[in-house]
Amino acid sequence: MSADAWITLGVILAVLALLVRGRVAPAVVVFGGAVAVLVLGVIEADQAFSGFSNSAPITVAALYVLAAGIEKTGALTPVMQSTLGERGFYRRPLLRTLVPTAGASAFLNNTPIVAMLIPQVTTWANRRGMAVSKLLMPVSFAAVLGGLITVIGTSTNLVVSGQMDSLGLREIGFFEIGLLGLPIAVVGLVAVIALAPRVLPDRRSARTEMEEAGRRFSVEMIVEPGGPVDGRTVEEARLRNLSGLFLASVDRGDTTIAPVRPETVLRGGNRLHFVGPIDRVVELQEMRGLRSAELEHVLDLDDPSVSYYEAVVGSRSPLVGRNLKDVGFRSAYLAAVLGIHRSGHLLEGRIGTETIHVGDTLILVSDSGFRERWRDRADFLLVAPLDGTPPVTTSRAWVPVTLLLAVVVLAATGLVPILEGSLVAAILLVGFRVLSPIEARRAIDIEVIVVIASAFGLAAAMQESGLASSVATGLVDLFGDFGDHGVLLGLVLATIVLTELVTNNAAALLMLPIAVSAAEATGLDPRGAAIAVAVAASASFLSPIGYQTNMMVYGPGGYRFTDYARLGWVLTLTVLVLTVALVPMLWPA
Repeated sequence: MSADAWITLGVILAVLALLVRGRVAPAVVVFGGAVAVLVLGVIEADQAFSGFSNSAPITVAALYVLAAGIEKTGALTPVMQSTLGERGFYRRPLLRTLVPTAGASAFLNNTPIVAMLIPQVTTWANRRGMAVSKLLMPVSFAAVLGGLITVIGTSTNLVVSGQMDSLGLREIGFFEIGLLGLPIAVVGLVAVIALAPRVLPDRRSARTEMEEAGRRFSVEMIVEPGGPVDGRTVEEARLRNLSGLFLASVDRGDTTIAPVRPETVLRGGNRLHFVGPIDRVVELQEMRGLRSAELEHVLDLDDPSVSYYEAVVGSRSPLVGRNLKDVGFRSAYLAAVLGIHRSGHLLEGRIGTETIHVGDTLILVSDSGFRERWRDRADFLLVAPLDGTPPVTTSRAWVPVTLLLAVVVLAATGLVPILEGSLVAAILLVGFRVLSPIEARRAIDIEVIVVIASAFGLAAAMQESGLASSVATGLVDLFGDFGDHGVLLGLVLATIVLTELVTNNAAALLMLPIAVSAAEATGLDPRGAAIAVAVAASASFLSPIGYQTNMMVYGPGGYRFTDYARLGWVLTLTVLVLTVALVPMLWPA
């Protein structure tokens, strides 16, 4: 290999190592890798940053906005509410849920679809006394499978399509990837419905454990008129930093204040709603100036003054590696953590000093606006109400649905490219005031966009330095004895392993130049090899870290890391077998 190829290999190995460790944000790591190959003279500036002018990340950003409009207006609520039904004991409810989930994921970002289904599925399972762990992972897997059907089904498909253009290949047609993806999705869904009830563990959700533990109580106290608390602010009355207790709301009779701020003045007769452990509640009843309203009860989800949520911590959250006390959680988020659910069980001890991990589910109490404030932020992958209330369908739901249908029809017929159609649709959503400009901006996952755009630079370095050709030659030498099918098997295996370790978009972009070079050195069609990489990069079923929806259901489903492989190995094998068998037939050389 040339010196530039060795330099590129060193940079890529460093990038992969940092991504696997997860200590630094993926966007920073991949962008830093692109800058490194630029500074070291492997590629020019226009090649290093070519991804920022490519249509793929811009299209992904526009589709994020379109999905946000559908989520906000509750356009999918009528469809999803009728899925589970009341008959059947796992398999029939799974069939009724997974098919529309996969269908919707073929045209929409699957993250909001799964986010909407998690509280509904959890509430349904709890009401029927069924294990939610047998339902939520299948929902995530169905969303992944649905993304293989169209080019807009997942950002990875768009990324591969965008890079194919730079490699001299025609971009992927709207339904072209479905020639391979649809058979995989059908076989995969059948496997999930047949096997999930048997192989997945019987685990309780975070909400169920919280309620059954019986250790968290809420209580109302009344401010005694003329007492030492009457006329003082919350901070002056020393009610702000109570150990283990959270003042959730103040009921003045004609109005309720939630969340409560330190400067809120307390008046005689006000009813103060506290949430916390029972032993702390007893101490609270001994405070001068307050008397019990004798309304002590276990987590009352029907209390109109406060709301309860489960929030899943993602890899980009500033909470990871820190504890609630250090980050000043109550002041920063205007909420209190009642429990932390990790690896299938609630943590014991003082949760305020417990280090937060990726995938932790926080059981929160706050005001009714908490979800709107934090659902589009990097702090949490998912913010869902514990009562399972689905988004209400609004009168403007027809707007994003019509725009999505227009984008799909125009792109599928070739009248308007996906980029132009999705951009116009995103602008019209703001123009029709379905989304505000701030909501549209928050809907875009900047982290994903930067990773995609930056990875184009690394891919260009692999191509320019000859590293892709060298790796492809090694791959052909290793698997060439098994013919073209053997080379394709090696490409798909390498892509699957890489996507489980790092982000699926980065895996696709790094493997695509290798796949095209390997195809050119054998009897494979480069186009078929590229589509095989796109499908394999999205087929993440073996761990919670390989795909965002897998991580979203990790805590709410009470899963452990190894649970994913119980069902995931069957789907991974399905992807391997069908891809190796069908690609040479569908895209002959």
